[in-house]
Amino acid sequence: MHLHIITVLPELLESPFAHSILKRAQQKGLVSIDIYNLREFSSDKHKSVDDYAFGGGAGMVMMAEPIVNCLEHIQSKGQIDEVIYMSPDGELFDQPMANRLSLKKSIVLLCGHYKGVDQRIRDHYVTREISIGDYVLSGGELAAAVVSDAIIRLIPGVLNDETSALTDSFQDNLLAPPVYTRPATFRGHKVPEILLSGNTPEIEKWRFARAVEQTKARRPGLLDRD
Repeated sequence: MHLHIITVLPELLESPFAHSILKRAQQKGLVSIDIYNLREFSSDKHKSVDDYAFGGGAGMVMMAEPIVNCLEHIQSKGQIDEVIYMSPDGELFDQPMANRLSLKKSIVLLCGHYKGVDQRIRDHYVTREISIGDYVLSGGELAAAVVSDAIIRLIPGVLNDETSALTDSFQDNLLAPPVYTRPATFRGHKVPEILLSGNTPEIEKWRFARAVEQTKARRPGLLDRD
């Protein structure tokens, strides 16, 4: 997979991709990540990427030209499957969406800033808008890092144990069951006996039952999804 991230603050994205699973994914050659400083695509001598909104109102708006210049630069490298705008009023990001996006070959993530981007970008260039929650961040960079992490870990070969991603919360619309590790007894609190039995079919039944139980108690709406 090739991820292209357009931002006015590339420094915010340095750390998330330089450690742990995302770093190893790049080292293995399973994903390449290019971060584009939008100011480098401005034709303005001051490298401005924002301007006042027509009609007045508070806040600045990201201009169309630098964004289109950057998108055309990316397109010159090859086909783009999705141009995704990180926006608080976009479609709510969830695990099924992460699963679908992990199958794409080339994705652009456009990080909003200020009061957002010129609507013409959203109307004519963006193929999908995504929100990571019903709240507003200072910019789309942190949201882009969240989406990138959720997608990349699903790519075959990224995780050492590929079954790990398949048993995460929200796969099959269930929260993950409780997990335990050694010691079997800690300060009087014991691990459920079934997990020590070695009876794999019964352990899987127990885990499924606990997953359903937890989902009913904490996120019952997940059980109603198709």
